[in-house]
Amino acid sequence: MAWLLVVVAGLFETGFAVCLKLSHGFSRLWPTVAFCVFALGSFGLLTLSLKKLDVGPAYAVWTGIGAAGTAIYGMAFLGDLVSTLKLVSISLVVVGVIGLQISGSSH
Repeated sequence: MAWLLVVVAGLFETGFAVCLKLSHGFSRLWPTVAFCVFALGSFGLLTLSLKKLDVGPAYAVWTGIGAAGTAIYGMAFLGDLVSTLKLVSISLVVVGVIGLQISGSSH
């Protein structure tokens, strides 16, 4: 259950990063409101998960999902440049997070 919270928190992290972009410096109301909701949800779920998980792997998964998800969303929906190097780099982030997770967690 704690890992599910981390995954959802990571998806919310993607949401708050995208909304931060769409808010145009907090000058647009609804993207700003959505940013606040996603950020509070993300940090709240991460906080709950850390009651049962080691901080290193949990934080790595959270940031990995957020970073990879935001980059993929940007390329798919916001017109960000798609390049082989970007795709390989996203893959390396995902592999690194998986490696950290399987390297050993006491829970």
